[in-house]
Amino acid sequence: MLSTARGGYPPAPEGFTVYVVGDIHGRLDLLTGVQRRIDEDKARAGSERTAEIYLGDYIDRGPDSAGVVSRLIDRARDVYALFLRGNHEQLLLDFFEGTDCLEQWRALGGTATMLSYGLPPSLLKSSASAEAVRLGFHEVLPATHRQFYRQTGSYVCAGRYLAVHAGLRPGVKLEDQRTSDLLGIRQDFLQYEGDFEFIVVHGHTPVMAPDLRPNRINIDTGAFATNRLTCLRIGEDGVRVLAE
Repeated sequence: MLSTARGGYPPAPEGFTVYVVGDIHGRLDLLTGVQRRIDEDKARAGSERTAEIYLGDYIDRGPDSAGVVSRLIDRARDVYALFLRGNHEQLLLDFFEGTDCLEQWRALGGTATMLSYGLPPSLLKSSASAEAVRLGFHEVLPATHRQFYRQTGSYVCAGRYLAVHAGLRPGVKLEDQRTSDLLGIRQDFLQYEGDFEFIVVHGHTPVMAPDLRPNRINIDTGAFATNRLTCLRIGEDGVRVLAE
C-alpha cells in the first residue's frame, strides 16, 4: 500500500513515476522486498514510464554486499535504473585503486563487504598488510562489479527533484558542487532551511523514519540496523512512501 505523506510536493516529470531507494548497506533481503513492492505498485498503477534511482551505499555493514550489487546489475537489465555513488562505494574504489584507507574502510563496515566477495578471513587479520588485502580483493572482485562501482553517478535531476547521496553545499551552484560534499556532507546541508532550487532527495544520515521537509527528503532509515529500507514514490500526485 502507499502511506500518506505530507502534501505540497510537486509532481514527477510528466508521464513518469520515479522510485527512489535509500541506503541498502548489504541488506539483500530488504532490497528484494522493496523491488517486489515497486513491481506491485507499477502493476497496480499501470505505469508505463518509470525510473528507479538508487542513492548509493549499497555495501558495507550488512551481510551480503556482493549479492546486493549483483541484484542491482540484474535489475538494470529489466528496468530503467540509475545508480548513484555513496561514500562507501568511494572508499571501496579508493582502496581498490591504491589509496591508503583500509583502516578507515574497515571502521565503516568494509570487512563485511570483503567477506561477502569471498576474501579469505586470514587476509583480514591485523597481521595482514594493506597491500596483501588489496591484492586479494583484486582477485575476488568480479569485473562486472568493478564496472558497476566505477559507473555510479553523483546526482540525478528529475523535474523539480534532485537525487543525491548525501546532499548539497548551500549557496553553491549544482555544477560547482564538490564530489566530497555530494557524497559526504552533513550538518551544513541538514541544518539549511533555504531553497536549493530542487527538492533534494537524499540518504547518508540515518533517521528513524523518512524525514519530509519543504526543501529536502531524507530516506536513509538505517536499513542494516533497523530492518527498514525506504522507497520514495514520486508520481503525478507528488511524493509518498512506498510501504509494506
